[in-house]
Amino acid sequence: MVQSFSCTSCLIAQTILVLNYYYSNQLFFVPSLAFIIPTPHRRTHTTPTTPTPPAPTTTSTASTTNSNTATSYNQRITFTPSTKLWSSTSSSSDLGLNTNVDNVDDIELDADTKLNEIDDEVGDVVATAATVGRENNDNIEKYQQFTNLPRHDVSEDINNVLSKTEAAIKKLYDNSIEVQNTSSNTVDNEYTNVEDDISDDDDDDFIADGEKVYANSYVDLGKVDTVGFDYDYTLVTYTDELLELIYDMTLNRLVKDYEYPLEMLDAGMKFDPFFSIRGLAVDRETAWICHLSYTHKVAVAYEGRKKVSRERLMTEYRGKRSLKPEERKKRLKPLNDLFSMAECCLIADVVQFFHDHEIPFCPKNAVVDILDAIGRTHISGDFHRLVAEEPKKYFEPRPYLKEVLLNLKDSGKRLIFVSNSPFWYVDAGMRYVIGDDWRDMWDATIVSAGKPRFYTENERPFRQIDQVTGRAQFTQVTQLDPKEVYAEGCLKQLTKCLQWNSVSLEVESDDDLQTQVTGGSSLASPNVLYIGDSLFADLVDAKRGFGWTTAAVTPEVRYEIDLQAQSQFTNAQTVIELLLHTLKEVQVLLGNGLRSDHDIAMIDRMERMVSLWREEQNQLLGNPFGSVFRAKYTPSLFAHSLRRYCDLYMCNISALRHYSPQHRFYPDDTRLLSHEIQKAGPECWDFEEIIDTN
Repeated sequence: MVQSFSCTSCLIAQTILVLNYYYSNQLFFVPSLAFIIPTPHRRTHTTPTTPTPPAPTTTSTASTTNSNTATSYNQRITFTPSTKLWSSTSSSSDLGLNTNVDNVDDIELDADTKLNEIDDEVGDVVATAATVGRENNDNIEKYQQFTNLPRHDVSEDINNVLSKTEAAIKKLYDNSIEVQNTSSNTVDNEYTNVEDDISDDDDDDFIADGEKVYANSYVDLGKVDTVGFDYDYTLVTYTDELLELIYDMTLNRLVKDYEYPLEMLDAGMKFDPFFSIRGLAVDRETAWICHLSYTHKVAVAYEGRKKVSRERLMTEYRGKRSLKPEERKKRLKPLNDLFSMAECCLIADVVQFFHDHEIPFCPKNAVVDILDAIGRTHISGDFHRLVAEEPKKYFEPRPYLKEVLLNLKDSGKRLIFVSNSPFWYVDAGMRYVIGDDWRDMWDATIVSAGKPRFYTENERPFRQIDQVTGRAQFTQVTQLDPKEVYAEGCLKQLTKCLQWNSVSLEVESDDDLQTQVTGGSSLASPNVLYIGDSLFADLVDAKRGFGWTTAAVTPEVRYEIDLQAQSQFTNAQTVIELLLHTLKEVQVLLGNGLRSDHDIAMIDRMERMVSLWREEQNQLLGNPFGSVFRAKYTPSLFAHSLRRYCDLYMCNISALRHYSPQHRFYPDDTRLLSHEIQKAGPECWDFEEIIDTN
């Protein structure tokens, strides 16, 4: 009994010493960095209890245990930083403290069981405090790593520049506590549903950035006489339940039809919306999931859920991180549409399962099997039937869709429905989002189109669909009736069957924005606008082969715009720009002569700091690959294709409700070369003004 009490007293004394230290050094947290700001020690004389210290951010035991290992296939990867890291306040509960035992006088020591409980609880407190101490040391090191700039061993001018930049960075982040977002610092990654939070009484004079239509080139809607729409993820959007369904059905098919291990069904493998993004590619030889830059270099790659090292990338791709064009087409399979996010996740999870269970496998065959299983899942129509039976579960509401379509129709434009999905499936979805009269607004309805074959083949005939049975009829189709539904076909046959004459657009001025379109049918000219979500299935051939005006639905735009408006993202961007500006200024001071070893080492350290901050900024995007539009720090192949093949892009076609059917869109900046772009960057900033700002 005495021994137990003595042990308890010792632990309590140690705990009080540890907590007094943390109390006297209050911790404030800002974007991914812990800034230790000493604050006056506030002594409380009114109560005898030990004051409760603000607790630093801690990591749960589960996450700490797995921090240095590859994330398992059955773990959900969430890269969004903890909200505690972005908060200037915290509580004793974060340390796991039970304040009921802080006051020793209140503890009854009349039973061995009670003493054992105290021993256990205080022991936990001391262990937790020790863990916090280690984490605080890590935070201090990280703070120094992110803010302490190197110094030159000779040039005082260079050191003055470095000192000013360092002080500016530290001041910016000390002040960042005062400008923390008043709202939650996390962004919902479920960006496919972009209409739920739009108020019905939106100000018509103001269009939020996420609701705008963005232009890559000049587009005059007044000259557009025909508007075509894709169906999946364009006219209708889906909840995450659809991708989960595709993932689960394909996994079951792999096990049952391809004889993959039965244990996979019990391993907790589930679709993870926080892992994959659009615009990735799978290497058929290695089963790596790759994010490509606009120069086709592999910026980031994952083998299963483990990031591929730079050394392995350089070895696999012959030191260039890229492949020759003919080899690239053979090895890399694009994953460009939103359906492919389930495909990407499943490939990674299967590979991770094999690695975790030390099962030898051939990556090439695994990719072939998974891609084939995904294709069979789509072709079978199994998931289509489940979705059609429960539209409320799988389709998102589209309150503005009918308004957009009617506005275009009432302005005299012809509407064409072109989808790769079967009629009975699109009928179920369109009835849910628009109503039973959805067929009335279309001049031509084409299903099972088989894009991109719809654009590339010349003699593929149309087949009329029985709207009751859904079966295709073997009758010759020479003219399309707006009241009927047709399958297959091709663009050349569509031009013949619709018999629409060309429209000559007169040049109204010498301005180069005006264009004259002559010759050919109206379906092979810029006065046709086609809107879809898949760049290569919907838009590329329409643009390249027929000169159509194209518009892409990219829900990622709204998500990333919302994220980039947050203070932690803009602060990181500010620091990056300051560092890059400093690198330029330092090199001017170094002159045009040969660099010393110390010069190069200093520049290397500065560049590493830029990379650290960019990586820190990248983590905010909530997935391991970063931005859909950036591969590391250069434009992604997806962004390059979006700019090259799409005249317009928007987060959702409901954004069109903000614009007149005769609206003219102007690109913000069509310049591409550095000397053409005059940006007011940090070189215009007054460092002293930043440092002196309160």
